[in-house]
Parts: sequence; C-alpha cells; structure tokens
Amino acid sequence: MHFSIPDTQEFYNEATGSTYTGYNIYINGNFHCCLRYKQLHSLHEQLKRSLSSLELPPFPPKKLLPLTQNQLEHRRSCLERYVQLIGQDPVFSKSDLLRTFLLNAQQESSCIETRETILDVYLMNNYRIPVNGYTTECSTKILEKACHNIDLPSEYTYYFSLFLMRKERDGRVTLIRKLMDFESPYISQRIIDDCKIVIRKSYWDPRYDLQLMQDNIALNLLYIQTVSDIECDWIIATQDVKDQMASLQDRGNKKEYLEIARKLPSYGTIQFSNAVVDYPEPNTVATIVIVTRMRCWRVTTIHNNEEVSSNSSIESQIQNLELSFEYLMTKNCLKWITISSEQAMLMSVCLQGMVDELLNQKDGNEYFNAKIQCTNVTPLSYIRRDGGVNHRISESSSSDTISSLNDIDMPIQSPSESFSMRNKIRKKISTTVFFKNGRESVQNEAFEGIGDDDL
Repeated sequence: MHFSIPDTQEFYNEATGSTYTGYNIYINGNFHCCLRYKQLHSLHEQLKRSLSSLELPPFPPKKLLPLTQNQLEHRRSCLERYVQLIGQDPVFSKSDLLRTFLLNAQQESSCIETRETILDVYLMNNYRIPVNGYTTECSTKILEKACHNIDLPSEYTYYFSLFLMRKERDGRVTLIRKLMDFESPYISQRIIDDCKIVIRKSYWDPRYDLQLMQDNIALNLLYIQTVSDIECDWIIATQDVKDQMASLQDRGNKKEYLEIARKLPSYGTIQFSNAVVDYPEPNTVATIVIVTRMRCWRVTTIHNNEEVSSNSSIESQIQNLELSFEYLMTKNCLKWITISSEQAMLMSVCLQGMVDELLNQKDGNEYFNAKIQCTNVTPLSYIRRDGGVNHRISESSSSDTISSLNDIDMPIQSPSESFSMRNKIRKKISTTVFFKNGRESVQNEAFEGIGDDDL
C-alpha cells in the first residue's frame, strides 16, 4: 500500500471550544480518511504491543506546546513517512490491527452509521447481485457474500476481486480502481459519482483459468468477463476471429469460446484510458495496456506550486500522477518510459499483483489465496477523532464498528462537526494527490528478482 498525507484540515470542537488538526490520509492515490495525531499514535502503540518481536519505524514525538505552522508541516511530513514505512512492510501492512483501524477510520471520516443495507454488486454483463450486508462491511466480506449468492465454490472466491467501474458518456468502460480488502465498498462507492461495484478476476496468468474452467459457475464468470472485454475492444481480435467467437457464443459453447480468447495476445489485460507518454516521442497520446516486460517502476506525484481549488476538474488534474518504468525493449536493453495518467496508481497496483504472482510461481507455490491471512488477533481499541472513550472493535463482526457503539457511552460528533466533515470529504473525490511544490515518488523494484526470461 502506498500512503500519503498531502495536506491537513482544521476542525473546531464546539464542546471544548478548541481547534485541532486532522491529517488527510490517501491510500494508493485515493482519499481514505482524516485522522488526528493521537489516533495514529494510539495505533502505533497497539502495533508495538501486538507485534513486539518486530521493530516499528520511529513515531514523530509529542509536543507540549501548540505547534507553529512550520512545526505542523514538519509533523505532517514525519507522519507521512511513518505511514509509508508501515504500508511497505509486508507484516505490518497485513496486520489485522491496521486493517481494522483503517476500516473504522474510513467510517468515522465519512460520517456513515453502521446499518443493514442491500449493496448491488454487478457482473460484467450488468447482471445484478443483491448483497445483504452492512454499510461498514469490508470488501472481502462483500465479495464472499456476492460469490455465495451465485453459488461459486468458496475455493474460487479469491480468484476474483471487487472493482469500481464507470460507464462513460461515449460508451467506454473505465475501471476506476480495485477496492482494497479492508475498505467499505458502500462508503467508497458513495464518494465517486456514477460508478458500479463489479466482480472481475484478480489474477494475471491465464494458466489459472484452467482451474476455474473446471467449475461451471467459475467458467461462466470468466466467460462473461471475456465477452465484455471483447465488446469493449480490451481484447483485440481480427474480424474472422470475432465471427468465429460470435458463432460459438450463439451456440453457448463457453469453454471453446474461452479457449480461443485465451490465445489472443491481449487476453487478460486491463486497458486504461488514453494517457500522455514520452515514448516514442514526448507528449505522445497512447492507450495503455499493462504488460510485464519491465524491471522496476515508480509513481511520481507532480506537486502544484499553488493550492488546488476544490472546484478543480479531474480533467485538469490528470497530469499530476506519473508512472515511470524500465521496459525491456530487447534483450539486455532496458529503457525508462513515463506515463502521465489519472490511473497511474491503479497501474501500479496491477503491476504489484503481477509481481506477487511471478514471485509465487518462482517459489514453486500454487496460486496464492488472495484472502489476507491476519498476522495477529489482538483486538483494536479505536480512539475517535473527537476524543471518545476507547472501545474494543473487531473486524470479525459485521456490526462491530465504531458507530454501532454510539448507543453505549461514546460521545457522538456534534452536528456542526459532522456536517463540516461530510462537506470536506465530498471535496476529496479526485484520485490525484496534491502537494504544494516539488515532486515526490515511490519506487518499486519488485521485478528486480525476476530474470530476463520472466520479463
């Protein structure tokens, strides 16, 4: 996970007559929550107790006196560095404590109460799967329920993931992002306009298809996605091949249809929106399809020299994220290529998924189970932003999130704070992270352990 804290918010607590600072936390380029220093410090202390055998990165020290503007900026920078190191650590990032903390932080920041709801999950042919759940259930549980509702065997569930998808006015389909295991699909969908929650396969190697094609339900899911990708021109085929596949489709020969599709060069790829690329010439507009012939990559945020207006359109902001990677042009010839796109972070997430598969295969393992295996079972004590009393919260219960405990003895946000926070959250719908000046990048060299034959 890539964390960033690009800016802060000031809040006024009517009950105490004081102000406090909230730090806007983005994960993988998307706004996730707004937290106070003491909330992050509480998480740090609990991680330290729960994973006592591991060394945590240093946490920014407390200050006795109110912070100056320079001190506040320094704390923001130090907190950002801290959460980035946590997100890059394979043990801390998969900790049940951290996952539960982030789910509750998302709920608190969105001002969404825990209640039962029906969440619509779609297949790629627009087939609706109604899921009975809670507004604050995480993606993993919603995925499990959706797959159960269509009778997919449980051993195949984690070959698939939930994505946010939008159909553009011109008919194009855009994958906005893959939902993280610990986030609430209900809350995330409400932040972005006109999007659906869809099920798509979450692996890249087409050899895994062979396992799924042995089951009729899993086969049908692959078939539905493939037909959709053909119709969207994500999978490129000649007219003769399209005619052959259309004939098989008419006869309901799904397995034969997939066997032909799997031989096409662009099968199993995600096609992204047009982006600006510096190859073969600077400012080239290109269609991006994720490939694996690379050694390492980095995502760079182009920081603005001035504050960004909350009314700035996404179209005016799309060049603020860059994905750069070393591409294997020919054997022993690697060249850096840079892509400017609002989907740069999604591209990075896809690349990381490929790395996980390739390294897993090199270790001789079967397909890894995408369900996160929790590294600890210590329950979380979550401190609310308004200073509410600690409560034990567990991700294992659908309704055990912070708002379900409001009826006990936890102070509820004042109406003015809740209204203020809700308005501020709605200004965070852009997937682009902004800073005041300069550039910042996060580099991933995960492909370095992979040889030329794997690229």
